[in-house]
Amino acid sequence: MTQCRQDAPRAVVFAMCGSFCSFGAVLPQVERLCRAGWDVLPLLSASAASQDTRFGTAAGLCATLEEMTGHPPMTTLQQAEPLGPERRARAMIIAPCTGATMGLLAAGISSTAVTLGAKSMLRGGRPLILAPSTNDGLAGSAVSLATLLQRKNVYFVPFGQDDSFKKPNSLKSDFTLLPDTLESALRGVQIQPLLL
Repeated sequence: MTQCRQDAPRAVVFAMCGSFCSFGAVLPQVERLCRAGWDVLPLLSASAASQDTRFGTAAGLCATLEEMTGHPPMTTLQQAEPLGPERRARAMIIAPCTGATMGLLAAGISSTAVTLGAKSMLRGGRPLILAPSTNDGLAGSAVSLATLLQRKNVYFVPFGQDDSFKKPNSLKSDFTLLPDTLESALRGVQIQPLLL
């Protein structure tokens, strides 16, 4: 069971990756965590931090996160690496977590700010909470998903097929369950049911 040191702040790292269509569902959960008393430390993938899409601009996302949390989003390896050793947070959330990010995590590759942040937190035994949002969750990313389901201190926000007829391989988490998943993970428990 994961035990958080008592001297750890009531802070959580909240990383967002480039599943841009999910941002509208994820941002309200950042706000919920802030209202619940969490100090949310935002971290963005290179794609999320730099790409404008039909779902919004990168600058707009950065501004929204800073306004919500009081912190400018971290975007670099240098900012992400000390998170674990300096015990800046009790846990890390990746929401949305793309298939690419799951693949890197499953392979143990920490070449991005998000995956290095995850490695940094895990090395100190802190929980990592993943909220998958990927069009190939039941195809190319299935192997990575299965690998991560077996990893110590890795927990999942419950997920299911988001459009089984038009996109039969696509998986998306129920982001409204994110705060409950975090609280369970801090007790070393995977929230259930996992599959929706």
